[in-house]
Amino acid sequence: MAEPETELLLAVGLIAQVLPYGLNRIGRTGCLGSGEHLSTIEKDTNGDALWVWCYPSVTAELRSLLLRKCCLTDENKLLHTFVFGQYKRSWFYITTVEVQDSPALKKVTHFSIVLTAKDFNPEKYAAFTRILCRIYLKHGSPVKMMESYIAVLTKGICQSEENGSFLSKDFDARKAYLAGSIKDIVSQFGMETVILYTALMLKKRIVVYHPRIEAIQEFTRTLPALVWHRQDWSILHSYVHLNEGEVEALKACTGYIAGFTDSEVSSRPDLYDVYVNLADSEITISPVVKEAMTMGKLHKEIGQLIVQSAEDPDKSDSQVIKDISLKTKEILATLASLTEVSDGNEKPTLNSEALKQKRFPPATENFLFHLAAAEQMLKI
Repeated sequence: MAEPETELLLAVGLIAQVLPYGLNRIGRTGCLGSGEHLSTIEKDTNGDALWVWCYPSVTAELRSLLLRKCCLTDENKLLHTFVFGQYKRSWFYITTVEVQDSPALKKVTHFSIVLTAKDFNPEKYAAFTRILCRIYLKHGSPVKMMESYIAVLTKGICQSEENGSFLSKDFDARKAYLAGSIKDIVSQFGMETVILYTALMLKKRIVVYHPRIEAIQEFTRTLPALVWHRQDWSILHSYVHLNEGEVEALKACTGYIAGFTDSEVSSRPDLYDVYVNLADSEITISPVVKEAMTMGKLHKEIGQLIVQSAEDPDKSDSQVIKDISLKTKEILATLASLTEVSDGNEKPTLNSEALKQKRFPPATENFLFHLAAAEQMLKI
């Protein structure tokens, strides 16, 4: 497996907002080297934030997406210091700062550093982009940023006394997976957390709404830990707009967790099986999946286990995740005992007759059947 730093896409974008009628300070366009691209874009007189530099060139589609994610283009003018998300298997991380007393950036009021990468690790890229921001504040030029960027790309480290040090190997992927708080989720939703667990086990589509992007990102990034046995954060799309391209890309995914700040998403039942109104602490199951999501004795047991574990003051979030994972392994072991290998298939498939003979309660049998479907264990 490649080291995390080698997974970086060679794409650092810089979005800047300059004072009305001001021209950008990079007054030239040039080539830094083979395959690299440096460009300057003026800010127009209506105050819009415009892309001013990137290395190497990016597609118009990605540039449009990142401008949309950058808070400098928001009409409400709220400053989001750090946001992250995923689009078509590529992660984006954006750090935004307000410019104050920077001789190098006299005509700039704010700027954002955008980093795209192949791995999920918000803490890692927040730390690195903060260093890049400090460099840019001081020098007002992408050249110095590139030196640090290339150093991390090739050596996994950049360090300086004035801007701080960054060591890529300090940011383990497992730490990123465990950074959220399962206990906070259970504190908010109690027994209803089992709905989220069931939806994730069955690889359903979960949409989360909250007007604050920070709340959405903290909540959604934690949900994949409920199905720790998969350790799959590729299902996370923590910052989605109701944009045609983004919606189509999302629909191409079989199961996902998608975060929206636009309340209009509640009237888009085509996008979700489970809808979470995080602001009002409400979870709604779509009629389309009510049969698959029928709750019974097994779900009650799981819900009680989750709540009891999360409410134990002596248990950490990682211990709660372990407790849930052990219960999940029990369920998967039960499912495995009902499978068979036939017709030359290497992967076991569910023996429906064996499932019926067990005489499980209807809701349990139903859940195991749909879990087998989610795990691709049904005969086609």
